[in-house]
Amino acid sequence: MILQNEKYPLVKVGILSEKKITFELRGDFRVLGHKQLFNGIFTAGLLHDKILCISKSDEIEALDEIIFEPDNFLKCSFLINEVTIGVKFHWERKENQLFSGSLKLIKENDNVLAINILPVENYLVSVNSSEMSPKSSIELLKAHAIVTRSWLLAQMENSKKAKINNFQNGQESNGELIKWYDREDHSLFDVCADDHCQRYQGITKISTSTVIQAVGETSGMVLISDDQICDARFSKSCGGISESFENVWEPVKHSYLKAVIDYAVKPDNFNLDFSTEANAQKWIKANPPAYCNTTDKKILSQILLDYDQETTDFYRWKIIFSQNEISEVIKNKSGIDFGEIIDLIPIERGDSARLIKLKIVGKKKTLTIGKELEIRRILSPSHLYSSAIVIEKFDLLNGVPQRFSIIGAGWGHGVGLCQIGAAVMAAEGRMYDEILLHYFKNAQLKKIY
Repeated sequence: MILQNEKYPLVKVGILSEKKITFELRGDFRVLGHKQLFNGIFTAGLLHDKILCISKSDEIEALDEIIFEPDNFLKCSFLINEVTIGVKFHWERKENQLFSGSLKLIKENDNVLAINILPVENYLVSVNSSEMSPKSSIELLKAHAIVTRSWLLAQMENSKKAKINNFQNGQESNGELIKWYDREDHSLFDVCADDHCQRYQGITKISTSTVIQAVGETSGMVLISDDQICDARFSKSCGGISESFENVWEPVKHSYLKAVIDYAVKPDNFNLDFSTEANAQKWIKANPPAYCNTTDKKILSQILLDYDQETTDFYRWKIIFSQNEISEVIKNKSGIDFGEIIDLIPIERGDSARLIKLKIVGKKKTLTIGKELEIRRILSPSHLYSSAIVIEKFDLLNGVPQRFSIIGAGWGHGVGLCQIGAAVMAAEGRMYDEILLHYFKNAQLKKIY
């Protein structure tokens, strides 16, 4: 556990929003306006538009918010029941999770929203233990701590700018629906606790002395570009080449989030101009060398946690859909009845061969969709691992394919640090700064507190 320090900024993490939330205060907690200390099991909900927390012996009511602050930060914790993780992903499930710091309860429409408030450095210990194994190598953990710290602090600043600039996350025109999903969606807290932002599961996951060492020895260290903290990103596997920021999120170019070949040398016999569809198809269907192209179980176990290991293929993978399956999935996920799917046509690709725009041609409707996460969302009951895909049609019947094959590369959006690639680099003896400057070109390391 990192000790509290007044120089550490505080982060507000959205944990759960439900009609009723059950939680247990382990240790004594203070509430503004009340003289006594509170502990034990509580149920929180809304009654007559007020927040009401009830235990066997206590009842707390407030119009807007209730904040439980630990009497002793190191000795107190709170448990929240039935927290959903992997929201809308294929590993979605519920867990009881334990947290340190303060618990803030506020109203969110007809729900109660639970927010965890704690120092950034403590948050990072949990993220490093939630996003990967706490038994990972020290250099990987240091690199990841700096990436998550940079992203978090940049995001907290970007949220203020987004509110001022009335940030938009998509555009719709004749025949096109282009959307992207980013962290500016949150207005009541800084970040959420799930994969939408960064996996944060409190102190539920076991943290090791190595994780605490990695966060402590890099405390206050961030990636900097043009005197600004880098909006650093990461994904599981880039698939051999990382993606540029503007191809995934808002159309803003960052010099430190450009495509990077995930290897020491450029792979032979490939033309990496993926604006030519034949080049993209050759790349995705092949098995080129890359740091993240590994089957080493010891390395993979550092990145792929228990539920991640339910995924056996990630560098290159394949999914088969029948006509009924693909048309039903697209209808359910888009809310649009395209009828039978005639074709799925790549319109625009990014620097890693990820699709930015895809035209869906159906018997009833034709529409071009994007960006990458929208494509992944609409073409799968949960999410495709990546939008770096090649789509093939089979068994035409009256011009209608009866079967579709989707061949894919990588896992995630592919921007910034490739976690599996970074794990391989660390296993090869690379230091954390070398790992970071491989993935974040035109960036520097700086200690800001």
